[in-house]
Amino acid sequence: MSDRFERIGFIGLGVMGEPICRNLVRKTGLPVIGFDRDPAPLGRLAAEGVTAAASVAEVAAAADLIFLSLPSGEVVEAVSRQPQGLLALARPGQVVVDLSTSAVAMTRALAADFAALGARLVDAPVARTRAAAEAGTLSVMVGAEPADFGRLRPLIAAFATEISLCGPVGCGQVVKILNNMILFETVVALSEAKAIGERAGVPVERLFEVLSKGSADSFALRNHGMKAMAPGDFPERAFSVAYARKDLRYALELAAAEGVDARAAQLVDEWFARAIAAGDGDRYHPVISRLIGG
Repeated sequence: MSDRFERIGFIGLGVMGEPICRNLVRKTGLPVIGFDRDPAPLGRLAAEGVTAAASVAEVAAAADLIFLSLPSGEVVEAVSRQPQGLLALARPGQVVVDLSTSAVAMTRALAADFAALGARLVDAPVARTRAAAEAGTLSVMVGAEPADFGRLRPLIAAFATEISLCGPVGCGQVVKILNNMILFETVVALSEAKAIGERAGVPVERLFEVLSKGSADSFALRNHGMKAMAPGDFPERAFSVAYARKDLRYALELAAAEGVDARAAQLVDEWFARAIAAGDGDRYHPVISRLIGG
């Protein structure tokens, strides 16, 4: 087996997928064939040299390495198991890399089905923002065998500066899901602190500034707290409540499977449910601070 891939496929050219695909074609020198149900990103990427595919099957037939950047594990499974999907067309030596955040059990079951056909599924969920995807500075958490990780790392480096091998297949998803769970729990803590502090007479801007100088400092404080919660800026087409709740559901499923009482995560899920009921499901997930302070 050659260490060199000949042609990259890319399925899912949304908020994160489009800039990741752009970096791949610019930095690897490999031909890229892409597919998305929305023709707009395919039109933009055509100027970079990306060939537009008419279907998942066309990508599967053309590429020996396929990246997936899809909204959920359920979509990853559908793209893989549908008639003329990735499993139906998988061939020995082909590698599929799931950049999405997907459930651990589903990832491992799907990997076993690809392996039975001589192909391989690697989980490599991405972290950080769209701006980081555009700049090529994402963090990627990989679940793979060391040999596969060694082959893929130079390509992942086209869009990431932090690339971590977390263990065999599924372990990348474990780490990504827990990363997000911790983030969401921290946002709830910041929301509670904001509400209490303001009512006790400390403006939120001053509260967060001083907290950032002590042991309460965190990425969530400096980004979600200072940049979103303090000014009350919760745009759509960011990391929405609905998407965050999907990731949290995977964490709660994993906790249940491992026999862990994750009650802090369950509390976050309650706030996400309330935000969705209030009509904020499409807004940036720290919008729950408005409910917690209400």
